[in-house]
Amino acid sequence: MSSLARRLRGIFTSPLPATTKTPAKTIKRSSSNNSTLKEMIDKFKKSSDSKRFRSRYGYYEKAVLTLAKAKKFSFIEDILEHQEQYNEISTEVFAVRLITLYGKAGMFEHAHKLFDELPKLNCERTVMSFNALLSACVNSKKFDKIDGFFQELPGNLGIVPDVVSYNILVNAFCEMGSLDSALSVLDEMEKVGLEPDLITFNTLLNAFYQNGSYADGEKIWDLMKKNNVAPNVRSYNAKLQGVISENRMSEAVELIDEMKTSGIKPDVFTLNSLMKGFCNAGNLEEAKRWYSEIAINELPPVRATYMTLIPFLVEKDDFEMATELCKEVFRRRWLIEPALLQQVLEGLVKESKIEEATELVELAKLKKFSITLELPSDK
Repeated sequence: MSSLARRLRGIFTSPLPATTKTPAKTIKRSSSNNSTLKEMIDKFKKSSDSKRFRSRYGYYEKAVLTLAKAKKFSFIEDILEHQEQYNEISTEVFAVRLITLYGKAGMFEHAHKLFDELPKLNCERTVMSFNALLSACVNSKKFDKIDGFFQELPGNLGIVPDVVSYNILVNAFCEMGSLDSALSVLDEMEKVGLEPDLITFNTLLNAFYQNGSYADGEKIWDLMKKNNVAPNVRSYNAKLQGVISENRMSEAVELIDEMKTSGIKPDVFTLNSLMKGFCNAGNLEEAKRWYSEIAINELPPVRATYMTLIPFLVEKDDFEMATELCKEVFRRRWLIEPALLQQVLEGLVKESKIEEATELVELAKLKKFSITLELPSDK
């Protein structure tokens, strides 16, 4: 059975809710992968007969995303079109779920088709399904269509866009790199009597700061405060990225203090950004300090932290800490580049830390790494 089939088997053979009497059946192995997957799809569709199963959005999302990753779009179509026979399709919430899933799979044409067919399915279209269509547009990277939909559909269908609608439009323009257009949406919102919210500003802040437009990012930050929209941790993380990109590390540290004073607790991405900034600035002690803050604040670590700090430790010949972080990577079952691991080993050998190098090699072998350890000669 292929790795795809194994992943899907875990999804499609999930136990049905207690109220259903459909017994679990073992999927027989098949010489044809598509045949095996077809059996699983059929089982999933049969499970859909259970109303309680249909209420489990997680089952659908996992199945669709797994199939989309494997480019099995015909199976996604099979699963989702099957859902249209149930009474829930006349409820907009259920229909929005299907439109959203098509969007996440990158199948925008199917999402659009379903949206158009909702009246025939006795489902009223409101701003909710309109927003789902816009989101499907963004998720499917059909950015060239979204502005046209936004300008034409509301008037044709008698739908009034809300703040969520405009936020999706802002996000689309940001994804396109059309930052001026994204900013102009604020004027459109004002004309129709809508006020931008925290999501609006966070989307703009991320786009401008990450695009290197620090000065414009600062203007948006000031505008957010002028509109009495209080920043949250995501707002500060975006601003922090902008400050660090300008190599203003002292201001970055001050921003952390400002966050704490405002009662906003930094998250792992906040501290990770600061650590990375000091790595880029060549400041080992400060980089290590902010790495330790992650543990002090009892924040869940992320792989990016280690993949940023380990190369910097190697560069600074701190192979002792680099070794400890490599061991932590192994404990967490994360991936690490063999070339980076090899550099750590070579550094340990260079410092005659043969015992530590040998231990690291043994751990690497357990993780199926092909690593060589060349010991110095006794000449």
